Order: sequence, then C-alpha cells, then structure tokens
Amino acid sequence: MTIEPPKTRLAADLSVRKIVTGLWQMADQERDGKTYDLDTAAQELVRYARAGFDTFDMADHYGSAEIVAGMAVKALTDAGLPPPVILTKWCPEPGQMDMATVRRGIETALERLKVARIDVMQFHWWQYQSPQYIDALTHLMTLRQEGLIGHIGLTNFDAQHLRLVLKHGIEIATNQVCFSLLDRRAAGAMSEVARDHGVGILGFGTLCGGFLSDRWVGQPEPVDIPDWSRMKYKRFIDAAGGWDRFQSLLLVLRGIAQKHDVSVSNVASRWVLDHPATAGVIVGTRLGENNHSADNLRMLKLSLDAEDHAAITAATDRLAPIPGDCGDEYRKPPFLTASGDLSHHMDALPAVMQVVPGAARVGRTLAQSGSIWEEKAGFSRAIRKGARILVSGTTATDPAGAPVCAGDAEGQAVYILDKITGAITSLGGQIEDVLRTRIYLAREEDWEAVSRVHARYFGAVRPANTLIVAGGLIGDYLVEIEAEAELD
Repeated sequence: MTIEPPKTRLAADLSVRKIVTGLWQMADQERDGKTYDLDTAAQELVRYARAGFDTFDMADHYGSAEIVAGMAVKALTDAGLPPPVILTKWCPEPGQMDMATVRRGIETALERLKVARIDVMQFHWWQYQSPQYIDALTHLMTLRQEGLIGHIGLTNFDAQHLRLVLKHGIEIATNQVCFSLLDRRAAGAMSEVARDHGVGILGFGTLCGGFLSDRWVGQPEPVDIPDWSRMKYKRFIDAAGGWDRFQSLLLVLRGIAQKHDVSVSNVASRWVLDHPATAGVIVGTRLGENNHSADNLRMLKLSLDAEDHAAITAATDRLAPIPGDCGDEYRKPPFLTASGDLSHHMDALPAVMQVVPGAARVGRTLAQSGSIWEEKAGFSRAIRKGARILVSGTTATDPAGAPVCAGDAEGQAVYILDKITGAITSLGGQIEDVLRTRIYLAREEDWEAVSRVHARYFGAVRPANTLIVAGGLIGDYLVEIEAEAELD
C-alpha cells in the first residue's frame, strides 16, 4: 500500500505537504554556465508530484527553478492531475518599495511560472534597519486581494520581526527558516510566536545538505566540498563544535535508525517534523541526479519514542548552539551561508538614511530619515560631530508618517531600535558604539517587554540606560527611545 505524504492545513484554501520538495540546488546545478536539461528536470518534478510530493519550494534566485516548476505545472494539468502547491520567494534589494516595484516583482515570478496565481509568495528582507519592508508587505496584502497571490509567507525572519509584522496587521501564513538537529534556533522564541499567531514554520536545512545521513557516519572530515549546499552546512557543523561532535551526533542517530529500521536522514527529518510549530520540512533535491522519494516515505512511518528523544537531547546538548536567531546568518557574523562571509554584500547596501553636511557649523553631519517633522520641527534624526553621534527621540513611525504596531509596545520598540541602528550606521557607526540609551514609556506595564527588546539589541554592549514612565506621549505611541554613541 502506497503512503501519501500527509498535509498541514494552514488556511481554508492552503494545505502544504509535510514533506516539501525544495529546488534551491538548481542554482548549484546551473552554476558557472553548466549545461542543464530543463525538460528532463521538469519530468523529474512531475514524478515527485505523482508520488505525492506535490508542494514545491523555490525562489527568484534559484536558477531556472521557477521555469522548471511552471513546466511541471503545465504537464500535470494537461494530464488532468491537480496542480502542485507553489511556494516561491521574492528577495529584493533594500530600497523604495512602492506598489509598482512590488507588483513588478510578483509579475516576474508569475511570468516565469506561467501561472495566474502563486499559492504562497515568501518575502525576504536583507536589513531590518531599512523600514521599507513594511511597505512591501502592505502592498503584498493588496496583491493578495487582487488574486495574484494566495498567501504571504516570510523567509528567514527572526522571531521579533515576525511578531512585529503580525502585530502591524500583516497576515502571514508561513515563515521559512533553517531548522535541524544541528540548528535548533527555531525551537525557541520563533516557535512561540508562530504558535501564538497560527504561522506554520517551514524548516529547511533539515538534513544539513546531506551531512545528516548514513553516508557520513564514521567518515573523515571533508576538505574539498564541491557543491554549495554542503559548503553552507559544513559551516554550521563548525559553528556547532566541529566534526568530532557532529560524528557523535551521527552515531546516536544511527543507533536510533537501526532500532526502527530506517535511515539516519529519516530520524533527523522526523525530529523536526514532530516539533509542534512545524508545518513542513523542505527536503532538497538535485533533479536528474537523485530522487529520495522512497526514503522520505519511510520517514512517515517512523515514530520516535521517549527513549529516542532522550538520546537525541543528550547528543544535541553536547553541541554548541548556533549563534543568534533565525536568519541572522544572512545579516551578521558569523555568516553561515553557501558563499561564506556576506559582509561585502551588506556593506554595499545603500545607507538607510540621507546623510548631509550640517549648515550651521563645519564638522557636523546630519542623518535625515525623511520624516516631515524633521523639517517642520527643525531637528535631525541623528547628528555626528567628530566621534560622537546623538540620535533624537525616536518613535515607531513609518516613512509615510503612520504609526507602526499601534497598541503594541514591544513591536514599537523593535522598530525604533532598528531605526536608531540605521541612523547610527548611516553616520559611520555601529550599534556596538552606543554608550547611552533613554527609554520613555506611556504605560508602566510595558517596561518588561520593552526591556527584553533592549536586551536583545544591547545585551553584549551594555550601554548606560534610563527608563522613564512619561505618561502620555505625543500621538498614538507607547514608546520613545533616544541614544548616544561614540566611535572608537
């Protein structure tokens, strides 16, 4: 009897397979102009769908993945079969996110896929200090109402920014993040936010590019790694404590696999899939080179018992935790990506704020956020003189002048500290240069939530801080924060 992969229902009109077919390795298969037969790849994808693995995950930068998926959609519908569920991603560079820009991004994906509607459009944003991601998500809501996309997903958003987006009123179906026995960040605050708001976590990297498999048990540490996927996850292995600790984990997993007559990969995937907030695990495939459908189906029959979980916990406790929160590996050191250090990419992004020389005195530099009140009230978002940077009292106001996260102090604090970070970096500083912060609250009951946010930004910096319950703040704001920095 054939087992059909089960589904997770995320909305009345959206169900995804618990095992999602990931196409990100197509970028590697086409790397450096390699010859790649798109027809053969599409036929292979059709075979995945016929076997029940008919939720496909891709992105605008995964080579020809969207084109191949579109070819598979046509082949399936021409054969009278249900179309697959399409999850793709839009990963724009930071900048102005007007409706025309967002529409163009979505229409490009629709054209490549040759479909009228994308089931889930997953949105990635490189730096939170650039506030236009709120604009982009707001426009995606409009395009959803128009029927161009079915649902909005996120990719590589951390817990506090996922929460901010939800509290701002954006409807999010999924957040795709790295999640494995090696990288358990998603099991913490991310899962709490996802469960509280009905967001499904889609875990990628579950098999660490194939390293979490029988093939690597007892093997020497690889030196020459030819493909991007293993390049990336070897960095995760190093960050978790190195090859010897990883081998200890593999030995435990092999013992559990032998006990249940399954593979090491089955055990690794099952652990992530059993997590309460997980909607599905994304298992990557190299179309035309391998097909793991049969092994994936065996995983569906696996049930890990209390003894298995205890052994896994003991093994993972010996690993070093991956630093930061979900998605940090794309935005800050240590950059655990396929290409390694992304600091050159981050440094090349445009300054978040306009920087102009001060007119009143030589040697002053001003950072302007574009708020109408900076001109009307005669102030700058931040000012630098020599090594000193002062940031004005800042509220959660978007570029158009509207409040962000109305009624939610925690979300406002996140937005504010992103804005302050953007002002400081625009003037040549870093958040580590901050010496003092002052927090003004409208309500005393918000002090603890806002303090937790402050700790996430400044826990390693430990600036001098003052927190004041000021009572009523101007406008519908619950928090205002100012900062002072001095460059070393």
